[in-house]
Amino acid sequence: MSAESTPEPGIPGDDNGTTGPDSGRGRRKPRARRRGLMIAAWTAAGVVVLGGTGLGYVYFKLNGNLKSVDIDQALGTDRPTKADNGSENILVLGSDTRSGSNKKLGGGTDDGSARSDTAMIIHVYQGHRRASVVSIPRDTLIDRPACTDPKGVTHDAARDVMFNSAYSTGGAACAVKTVESMSGVRMDHYLEVDFAGFQKLIDQLGGVRITTTKDIDDPDSHLRLKAGAHTLDGEQALGLVRTRHGVGDGSDLGRIQLQQAFVKALLDQVEHVGLLGNPKKLLDLADTATKAVTTDSSLGSVNSLMSFADGLKGIGASDMTMVTLPVRYDPADPNRVLVEQSKARLVWNALRTDTAIPKAATTGTATGEAAGVVTAS
Repeated sequence: MSAESTPEPGIPGDDNGTTGPDSGRGRRKPRARRRGLMIAAWTAAGVVVLGGTGLGYVYFKLNGNLKSVDIDQALGTDRPTKADNGSENILVLGSDTRSGSNKKLGGGTDDGSARSDTAMIIHVYQGHRRASVVSIPRDTLIDRPACTDPKGVTHDAARDVMFNSAYSTGGAACAVKTVESMSGVRMDHYLEVDFAGFQKLIDQLGGVRITTTKDIDDPDSHLRLKAGAHTLDGEQALGLVRTRHGVGDGSDLGRIQLQQAFVKALLDQVEHVGLLGNPKKLLDLADTATKAVTTDSSLGSVNSLMSFADGLKGIGASDMTMVTLPVRYDPADPNRVLVEQSKARLVWNALRTDTAIPKAATTGTATGEAAGVVTAS
């Protein structure tokens, strides 16, 4: 199987996998879902999307929780052209900072550094009815452009460095600049989720139901699961999206396959949480979600985030295609991967032109051998 967690890259409902997403709109979503308040958490990466209403002190409370980064000011005008076809691209990062409460959850040493432990590009197609997700392995060797960090220090360009070092070198703006340099695709938005907020959010949702087809035992991520059905609490969910040694070939590619399967299980469950009749639970979730995320400045207010989320709430797990950036194992170091450039161009071109990612893009690329280990219950 190619490096993807769903068997058919290309937009669901699209017969040949090469046409745009609006050729098959599928059945109409229930009205309650389309007009309801909701929170959808997209992670491993993590993306938390908030939709709802904020009045009076509630609005100011949630607004005060949000942290944002002015990506546009940091990067200036030397960027790929923004698409005019109605699509959007969102870079989602999950940070593996070892400081504060995240140290206990993530393991490792508190050295004051942080890396993009999970990276996903979410491409929302014209009409906002479908999306494709492209996961970027953190161990991918790339050429990083020159970056200026949040303290104003400029770092020279570097060749053959790990993808996740872009974030640790220059923060969010450097991560965005690196992705745009790799892909030639402009990132319209940026979202980052931290460990502690992710764990709390899953607990408040009541856990996530999954089924594992194999035992998972990874002391590094503190996760031990027997094969079978489970309802993961926040700590276990965090362990699952970080697991790489407990299943598959021990690579980051296997971890991505687990992450993608978990995201689909989470989205399936969020649709049925039933927040409309429980205002307190909704507020608690909104409070946790807004504390957990860092956004680009254009999403840095509750109103902006709600408007953005409102345009995405009709996209469920069945409307998403998930693939991994086409890579091959580095013959000089089995713990690193190299971009399959010809196949990657097929992916980037699909995002630029708002078309389905062709099957050929991920056929014959490296896999992590963890496909099918986790499914929704």
